[in-house]
Amino acid sequence: MDTKQDEKLLKLIAKGSQAAFNQFYETYVSFVLQIAIKLLEDQKEAEDICHDVFIEVFQKPLQYRPDRGSVKAWLAVKTRSRCIDRLRKHQPVLLNKLEKLDTEQSIKLEMYVLMEIEREILESALNQLPQKQRDLIYGAYFEGKSQRELANMYDKPLGTIKSSIRYGLQNLRKQKTLLHWARTDKE
Repeated sequence: MDTKQDEKLLKLIAKGSQAAFNQFYETYVSFVLQIAIKLLEDQKEAEDICHDVFIEVFQKPLQYRPDRGSVKAWLAVKTRSRCIDRLRKHQPVLLNKLEKLDTEQSIKLEMYVLMEIEREILESALNQLPQKQRDLIYGAYFEGKSQRELANMYDKPLGTIKSSIRYGLQNLRKQKTLLHWARTDKE
């Protein structure tokens, strides 16, 4: 789901739209639950946290601020905070786990969020490329096809395929740079 669609859903949720909340929930429930499970290592506790996070989203959808990052990043931070709160409640039992969470799990979560943001930027940049370049880059880098296989598949000379991939990668770098600048300007 894209950022504009997420923001639209959050605004509709603020107006009381159950359908918008259901769509938002279906889109992000597995993402939030996955983070909670990683941090708490307890399915039932993670489900409780997930429930709490979405209740808060339903009650306060306008807490999200686009200038601070993506909706996924917002949900990840919110989930992490609730997990830490939950661990602190059980502090005598889980003191060592909390200390470990603040180091190892925190780094893993931050890396996960950064990888998700990078994936979103790459997806957006790929979508800006001409179809031919997008298909060739996808075939070469995501499907692992050789340039010769792509030439045979598209019935084009090998030199044409190599040139198209090279131009596509140059365009992709430009698009990623433009997208990165656009996000930086908003902050």
